[in-house]
Amino acid sequence: MLWQLGLPLSSQRISLPKFVEVEKLGFSQELRRQADGIYQAIFDHPFVRGIAEGRLQKEQLIHYVKQDFEYLNAYMRIYGIAISKCQTREEIALFNQQIDFILNSEIHPHHNFCRVAGVKFEDLQGFPLAPSAHHYIRHMLTVAHEGSLGEIYAVLLPCPWTYLEIGKKLLEEVQPTPEHPYYEWITFYGQRAGGVTEKFMRALDQWAETANAAERQRMTEHFLQSCQLEYLFWDMAYRLEDWPVAVPVLQL
Repeated sequence: MLWQLGLPLSSQRISLPKFVEVEKLGFSQELRRQADGIYQAIFDHPFVRGIAEGRLQKEQLIHYVKQDFEYLNAYMRIYGIAISKCQTREEIALFNQQIDFILNSEIHPHHNFCRVAGVKFEDLQGFPLAPSAHHYIRHMLTVAHEGSLGEIYAVLLPCPWTYLEIGKKLLEEVQPTPEHPYYEWITFYGQRAGGVTEKFMRALDQWAETANAAERQRMTEHFLQSCQLEYLFWDMAYRLEDWPVAVPVLQL
């Protein structure tokens, strides 16, 4: 102690600990941090690596397009449910813009896969869902029907966010030329601005500011499960996943 040394306090330099101000992560960025292991697994998945290397089997491309077409149809229906829970025109506009985007823009990556596979896009529509796609859609529909608008933001966000990061990562890594078989797919997702991802992130962050702990926990669980199901969707396409027992569909 200074007084035990017999020296006046004024003659001593007292070193105080330095506190570094750390910027607190927003709710959406905290979710991304928690999900980083899943994101990295998606980046390393053989289907995603197959896009980068231009090496995927025809059957894998076809299975992906069949399932993603039905997935996006369900995604738009979930947007419709979300609109019914919106309180402002700005919220409604966000989902309305995304429905238009899926209908008129997100078909281009599908067309790219179809051209490489040598099939018509129109011939890959209306097929039954594989187990992982079925699981993913039911997960989102359940949250949409039972949850808040904030929970809907959370359950939907992993889809555009993972694709945005995949596209940017492949664009930087591959730097594809038009001769690359998946040039359109990579540039479509890689050259997009944040768009819906950033809008959903902001909306989710704003919602989380006033949400109670229980709702924030539900939003976290929805987000992380959707991330897991994003991985399973890629795996489903790569493995040509189907139901374990074939059952003929009878036309009644």
